[in-house]
Amino acid sequence: MRFDGKRVIVTGGASGFGRAICQSFAGRGAQVMVTDIDIEGADEVASGLDGALAFRLDVTDEDAHVELAKLMASTWGGIDIVAANAGFAHRMGSILDISTEEFDLMWAVNTRSVYFAVKHFTPLMPPGSSIVSTASIGGKRPRPGLTPYNTSKAATIVLTRGLAEEFAPDIRINCVAPVASDTAFFVRATGQDTLPPPLKQSIIDGIPMGRMTDPTDVANAVMFLASDEASFLTGVCLDVDGGRSIS
Repeated sequence: MRFDGKRVIVTGGASGFGRAICQSFAGRGAQVMVTDIDIEGADEVASGLDGALAFRLDVTDEDAHVELAKLMASTWGGIDIVAANAGFAHRMGSILDISTEEFDLMWAVNTRSVYFAVKHFTPLMPPGSSIVSTASIGGKRPRPGLTPYNTSKAATIVLTRGLAEEFAPDIRINCVAPVASDTAFFVRATGQDTLPPPLKQSIIDGIPMGRMTDPTDVANAVMFLASDEASFLTGVCLDVDGGRSIS
């Protein structure tokens, strides 16, 4: 898969899945706009990639998307691929302990941000362009403890399918649904610096392939859905879960 000359936006690009997505696209010839609310992290990722730029993007802020669209138009003349990857998780626990503000934040970061990307970036995207968002296998097969998060990801999957029909055939819109990965996600979800070994093992025990998701697994799936090789795929939610959703 080559992306020579393609203009790519990656949200949440400073770490985890987003970092791997940025590196993978850039490694295959793309010009990458690394965006994140953590601008220092975005700058660090961009500095290691040929031709990449960084932009501070709070995906809950519509005006920031407007500014990014203006920058893409003035700097690169348009957008070919959007990897709407930015996401956030609340602390694991009973939904009765989740505040209304936390519940609303899941919607704003994980779902509404895709709407903002579509609203403000598609006018700059020529026919043949692609949007790939990052959902979660929890949006299809939820487990206790992350219900608001999983709800927002399920909404992202449905949003993807609806948008795909609206924008076909000019712009393909798909998403990926990863299983758990040992990234900053679990630092937020558990409140601990590292994933507790018993919890990690219990997660792995539910994955037939016997391991958690590596960020490169997600990056490869995103690139495939954005590539010419997937030119007939739209409205797809590709499970990147090692078989976790089988049962």
